[in-house]
Amino acid sequence: MLKGRTVIITGANTGIGKETALDLAKRGGRIILACRDEKKALKARKDIILQSGNTDIHFRHLDLASLKSVRSFAERINSEEDKVHVLINNAGIMRCPFWKTEDGFEMQFGVNHLGHYLLTNLLRAKLQSSSPSRIINVSSIAHERGKIDFENLNSEKDYQTAEAYANSKLANVLFNRELSKELQGTGVTANAVHPGIVNTEIGRYTGFHKSGFSMTILGPIFWLFVKSPKQGAQTTIHCAISEDLEMIVNPRNAVLLEKRTKSQRDYGTLVSNWLVYIRQMYLNQVDLSIYVGTTGWL
Repeated sequence: MLKGRTVIITGANTGIGKETALDLAKRGGRIILACRDEKKALKARKDIILQSGNTDIHFRHLDLASLKSVRSFAERINSEEDKVHVLINNAGIMRCPFWKTEDGFEMQFGVNHLGHYLLTNLLRAKLQSSSPSRIINVSSIAHERGKIDFENLNSEKDYQTAEAYANSKLANVLFNRELSKELQGTGVTANAVHPGIVNTEIGRYTGFHKSGFSMTILGPIFWLFVKSPKQGAQTTIHCAISEDLEMIVNPRNAVLLEKRTKSQRDYGTLVSNWLVYIRQMYLNQVDLSIYVGTTGWL
């Protein structure tokens, strides 16, 4: 049971996020739906309350494509919430056209990685003071195809939708791996999960979904092999509630990461370069100075 425990879920108005919120609401948690679209979020809140009987469900505005919005959200959470026990970084965008965030980042990199990167760090002190607590990053097996190209991190030289998505998910896993190391001994765990291939709105920009032929002729066969949002949410839910994961990280994701990075370059060098790059390029825009000197990755 999650009675008395506060859970934040980004992108909780639809798909995996909504199913995760519903399940955890049924377990008695105080659920905060962190969403960009207020109308959809309020409808989701109503649905979750009706289906779970839990009225402790709340909407807070969060636009991960705006670092200003991320800061505002974190400031409100840190001010209003006594405790935060579970942070689920679920929201994402996949294979969209070449768009940029409010701060000028390629949309998939900005939303899937940088927005959650900033959010997690701004809530880190709250999570540590609420321990035992958990951070769950919804990544993808697509990270195995990812590549961190420091010369084209914003995908401006040659934008490929699938490649940009895979790169953002590799960034998620790199961040999760280093974060989990830094959190050892704090009572906070970090896990990255792959939910599987799930029938949600995240696929709306893919060629398959935009093709009338594919949806009509191949769709009925395709849907037989994909998970429902409820099925896709199970990995996240497991990481949020399993007593077995209270003090450990998911070893399977570490294996997947090692397979990818060994074929690309030395893992230690990659992570070192990645973290240096983030510091140099983004910390002037992302104020995380309170963590400098207290952790090895900032």
